[in-house]
Amino acid sequence: MNRTALFFILPAILLLIDWYVFQAIKTLSRSATESTQRIITIAFWGFTALSLLLYVIMQLLPPDSISRNTRTFLWAAIAIPYFSKIFAVLIILIDDIGRFFRWIVSLFYKPEVREAVEDSTRQTMPATDTITRSDFLMKTALVVSAVPLVGFTWGIVSGAHDYRIRRIKLPLKNLPSGFNGMTIAQISDIHSGSFFNKTAVKGGVDMLLGQKPDMVFFTGDLVNSHAEEVNSYIDIFNKVKAPLGVYSTLGNHDYGKYVQWPSVQAERQNVMNVVAAHKQMGWNIMMDENKILEQNGDKIALIGVQNLGFGPAALRAGNLAKAYEGTQDYPVKLLLSHDPTHWDAEVRPKYPDIDVQFSGHTHGAQFGVDLGDVRWSPAQYFYKQWAGLYQEGDQRLYVNRGYGYIGYPGRVGILPEITIFELVKA
Repeated sequence: MNRTALFFILPAILLLIDWYVFQAIKTLSRSATESTQRIITIAFWGFTALSLLLYVIMQLLPPDSISRNTRTFLWAAIAIPYFSKIFAVLIILIDDIGRFFRWIVSLFYKPEVREAVEDSTRQTMPATDTITRSDFLMKTALVVSAVPLVGFTWGIVSGAHDYRIRRIKLPLKNLPSGFNGMTIAQISDIHSGSFFNKTAVKGGVDMLLGQKPDMVFFTGDLVNSHAEEVNSYIDIFNKVKAPLGVYSTLGNHDYGKYVQWPSVQAERQNVMNVVAAHKQMGWNIMMDENKILEQNGDKIALIGVQNLGFGPAALRAGNLAKAYEGTQDYPVKLLLSHDPTHWDAEVRPKYPDIDVQFSGHTHGAQFGVDLGDVRWSPAQYFYKQWAGLYQEGDQRLYVNRGYGYIGYPGRVGILPEITIFELVKA
């Protein structure tokens, strides 16, 4: 479907959704005064007109005429109400399907029997209040549609920066005594181009520093696409320091593959600028290389690769064989690799001596349920490992839920994460 066709088809679909939802509103407001009904009608269709006008403006505006954040919020203002209305439409359909079948049945009966059939479909509530099945479904539709509307709005207002500390013990059987009890903080998927609350972002960094980790890992996606997105946040993230250093790597978004560049050279320069931003913040960016860490005379290996994804259309830029070279003789090996699909695709089959892979990428879809052992997210239908700690034999993978957000400018249920690991001797 080309862009021009979509430009006209999508508003038609939105109008159809609104017409359907309005039937429920009209049904439930029929007992109101005529002036009240008029106000409700004007307010409802006025909001529809405003939404469609906003949609048209967004389509016609040149891409660089407004900021990315403004554009994201305007799209959210259109998408969230209509996404919520879809739930109402599904419930109203139940009533319409019931009406259709009752009409079919009535065709085979005499008028007096037909009336009896229609009466039998009505459902009454106890006490003095009477409500038809149709009214009940209409009320249910409006209540159900209000839940995602409130939830996704609250996810922007509160969830986007509701940082949570997660503490994980990592028992490693070959861990040298010099590293026993060492703490590592991990953050991932900053997506600085999506931020809209600089004070809240700084608050998350302060939370991390308050944990006083020995070392910090950042596992990719500093920006959405453009290196300059991080410029106004460098003075916040350069405060992230640790006694044994801050180590980072690139994620799929850091390569700028999701936007059009005027030339291949411009695209490469953008990646170089992202790498430069890591260095400007004092982070040790690992581009298919390793670093030998020493503590109290003992040594372990830290390996960092560029993005290596193995899903459909995933970006593969890294070289684990190159990064691994020279680490064979060290008792513990920790790997920074942005995409968790790398673990099953290459790490476990070919490198059984890599003890832990630290990843991000999934964001836990920024939506779901995450209460102790009860976890659900749409992310699980796309990623075998999508959040938390996974283990196969002596190897472990940790998937961080992410520090930032992209697309939807908030989080519902799956909150931004700062992970604190403690290495212990198994």
